[in-house]
Amino acid sequence: MFYSSIKLKEINYKNEILAGLTVAMTMMPESLSFAILGGFPPLVGLYAAFIMGLVTAVFGGRPGLISGGAGATVVVLIALMQSHGIDYVFAAVALAGIFQILVGLFKLGKFIRLVPQPVMYGFVNGLAVIIFTSQLQQFKTVVNGETTWLSGDPLLIMLGLVALTVTIIVFFPKLTKAVPASLVAIIVIFLLVLGFGIDTRTVKDIASVSGGLPPFHIPQVPFTFETLTVIFPYALIMAGVGLTESLLTLNLVDEIVGNRGNSNRESIAQGSANVLNGFFFGMGGCAMIAQTLVNLSAGARARLSGIIAALTILLIILYGAPVIELVPMAALVGVMVMVSVSTFEWISFRIINKMPKHDIFVGILVAVITIWLHNLALAVLIGVIISALVFAWESAKRIRARKYTDADGVKHYEIFGPLFFGSVTAFNEKFDVQHDPQEVIIDFRESRVADMSGIDALNKLTERYLNAGKTLHLRHLSEDCRRLLEKAGNMIEVNILEDPQYAVVTDKLP
Repeated sequence: MFYSSIKLKEINYKNEILAGLTVAMTMMPESLSFAILGGFPPLVGLYAAFIMGLVTAVFGGRPGLISGGAGATVVVLIALMQSHGIDYVFAAVALAGIFQILVGLFKLGKFIRLVPQPVMYGFVNGLAVIIFTSQLQQFKTVVNGETTWLSGDPLLIMLGLVALTVTIIVFFPKLTKAVPASLVAIIVIFLLVLGFGIDTRTVKDIASVSGGLPPFHIPQVPFTFETLTVIFPYALIMAGVGLTESLLTLNLVDEIVGNRGNSNRESIAQGSANVLNGFFFGMGGCAMIAQTLVNLSAGARARLSGIIAALTILLIILYGAPVIELVPMAALVGVMVMVSVSTFEWISFRIINKMPKHDIFVGILVAVITIWLHNLALAVLIGVIISALVFAWESAKRIRARKYTDADGVKHYEIFGPLFFGSVTAFNEKFDVQHDPQEVIIDFRESRVADMSGIDALNKLTERYLNAGKTLHLRHLSEDCRRLLEKAGNMIEVNILEDPQYAVVTDKLP
């Protein structure tokens, strides 16, 4: 069931508005940091947060999902920024958006369901570690052009404020859940630092957040095939990384909320937002799992919170920068630390003894790759490939044959398990062509021919029986198996025994 239809009376407007304000507070410094990391002007990150957040909140396939200028997509574009400049980046972002729209239009978003649970565990746990370790940058400072760790009073103040933020977030819900604990923590730390004149790092120390509306800007690049060859690989990778992270986040929200979102609609929304980013001075982005979890933990379940967050960012850019620039980074660090703790799948430790060894290996590998390379798409892809290979190996071992000879002297082989590339060798070993009688029947009632390797195996087996002067029949082939055999043309010659078709409840009876 698609989750877009939420009745107005079911929306908790207070939770949605407060959650949106909290998300905006946590999204702004992260978007600024990622913009600076990529070598972009700071406002390029904030424009991306506004455009991605608004478009996906209104048109996306998952209420409650938060999108913005994410680090996963920015990392892809750093090399292009350094080699060709920001206009080529904008062109690549727009092209990536077109790719994502095509994925949604051709309904390819459903393939994210092929991601196994161990891969999800590894992805989420690795992401939780990244969220936590990324906060360590706020404990560094630049002295004489060199980056060093904070020490002395600045370090103690930073640690104390972060600890106070965490304490408020942990214990405030025990008093009341009427207001998001993370928003309360940010306000308390802000007033404490402002009231006592505490010297600590604020949002202003990262970058200025003051500006105007996102300006319309056509990327100043030559519209030539050469330009396409430059931006195409970056756009393709960005589209893949962005959709992978967005759809995995969508699946995670599905599990938390208990309703299914629409992955194809989300793909179209993500792509549309990135196309707009390319023409409105934004660095592009995708779903942001940390901010999404902040949103959900604050009680948001509708689209309103995402809209509020995006509009809040725009209002801050236009009017509220002088106030927001005074927000202590320690408060935002504390919020993100708690997000990392809640993101981590602690249940994966409790059930690790009950999981198959290969699933444990896959989960750990995905987490390590995620942490080591900060490449979520690559980590998930490797995890899916390994899981698929393990599944193929396990399925290949399951093929069996029950053999018997009937009263007419016909030898029967009843096959159990799929016949595909992984099980071909074991399948061939089941038959004793030399000692079998003149007529042999292979029964596929409990099996199916899955691919061309299976067809080739049947072809070779037929030839072996033919060379021995014996006849091979196939029985109970499913419709898709028969289509494979028909498409094989003259490649295979077997006698298919036709079975009567029995009417069942799904058939139309006369």
